[in-house]
Amino acid sequence: MTSSLEHLLPGTQRALLHRIATAQSEGRTPSLVAAVQRRGRTVWNGSRSCVDSHAPDADTQFRVGSITKTFTAVLVLRLRDEGLLDLDDPLEKYLPGTGVGTVTIHQLLGHSAGLGAESPAPWWERTPGTLRPELADVLGERTELHPPGHRYHYSNPGYTLLGSLVEQMRGASWEEVLRREILEPLGMHRTSAHPRAPHAGGWAVHPWADVMLPEPAEDLGLMAPAGQLWSTTEDLLRFTAFLAEGDDRVLCAASVEQMREPSAPSQPGDWDGVYGLGLQIERRNGRTLFGHTGSLPGFLAALWFSVDDDVAAVVLTNVTTGPVVGGIAADLVEIVAEAEPRIPEPWRPLPEADPELLALTGPWYWGVRAHILRLEPDGGLDLRPLRGAGRGARFTALPDGTWIGRDSYYAGEILRVVRNGDGSVNHLDLGSFVFTREPYDPGAAVPGGVDESGWRGLDA
Repeated sequence: MTSSLEHLLPGTQRALLHRIATAQSEGRTPSLVAAVQRRGRTVWNGSRSCVDSHAPDADTQFRVGSITKTFTAVLVLRLRDEGLLDLDDPLEKYLPGTGVGTVTIHQLLGHSAGLGAESPAPWWERTPGTLRPELADVLGERTELHPPGHRYHYSNPGYTLLGSLVEQMRGASWEEVLRREILEPLGMHRTSAHPRAPHAGGWAVHPWADVMLPEPAEDLGLMAPAGQLWSTTEDLLRFTAFLAEGDDRVLCAASVEQMREPSAPSQPGDWDGVYGLGLQIERRNGRTLFGHTGSLPGFLAALWFSVDDDVAAVVLTNVTTGPVVGGIAADLVEIVAEAEPRIPEPWRPLPEADPELLALTGPWYWGVRAHILRLEPDGGLDLRPLRGAGRGARFTALPDGTWIGRDSYYAGEILRVVRNGDGSVNHLDLGSFVFTREPYDPGAAVPGGVDESGWRGLDA
């Protein structure tokens, strides 16, 4: 039996409307538009405006600022997937003469290259890009603030370099490559480097009076890959669905999953938020959110999605400083996820099961710590402690009969089934850790051996 999940309950819709209405009022923003997606479908749209009957809708463009970086990251990963570069390659290999060519592409994607956060004065977000015609004008004289790879330090110039890398490798402008490789395949026809009507105008609101000042909308030139784009809630939800599941026309599921993996060490005070490859990762109220926030003079934007809950939200506003849109978008995800939890797919048995794999399932012991090995629906293995927290991971089969860790503590580690001469299983070897069928099984190759007198009581 199935049921329609295309519409939210009235109470959920009212909670969403109340959240954005409060944000627009308390944040003193001229207008705010938001949308929520579940199971790949838009299930709610809402907006508020200071002008009656002129509220924006899902087709109204706003500037999205640094959400642009996620698009640029996708273009770079496409180059990797085509075998044209490796993420561990130094930038100099493909884009010589920058003066920071020893930093790697991976470090640039994850903001761990040690570059400065901004370009030299004047403030690049509020001045024409023609003032910075060369990469040297974007980077300035003090290029490396921190040793590459040592820490996360957000860098707008770093994404300018990645945009220039895309242009160098593709032989076309960043804007043209973006349109051809992402926007057209995903049907994002209302996303563009320059505004197209209907679009919002950007405003600054006076901090101590309810009056406004229009903000300029500059062409960012070389800095465009870091923050140029205009988009709509409808288009950004399409992009979010792609980031959650992948699309072979743009980037496969494994590659977008890699984007969602932490790429650089966080700093004290930032342990609830890290950065992947072009994606921010935030831990909030026990829920992991992926996405990006953005700002440019006159605009604030945010998109967040929860893979586990299959819920996404986008919030766009046209004010320089106002509501904390990242928190609002996260709240919208949480409202839906809590009020209408994801209904799991029906359990179904595997179409077939390898008897040898099936024989491996069940309890295993690392020393005396009990673990359970399960056969996953996708054919992989999952090894977890039986009780409490501890080291565990999912594993994928390799052609040589071994298994490689996909996540958690054992990511990249090799799991081997070690057999006796007669073919029976002696133990599992996981990165030198020995897992046996019984605690300190005397018949298995336990490092250090097992005392011949066996288990005993206190008075033995």
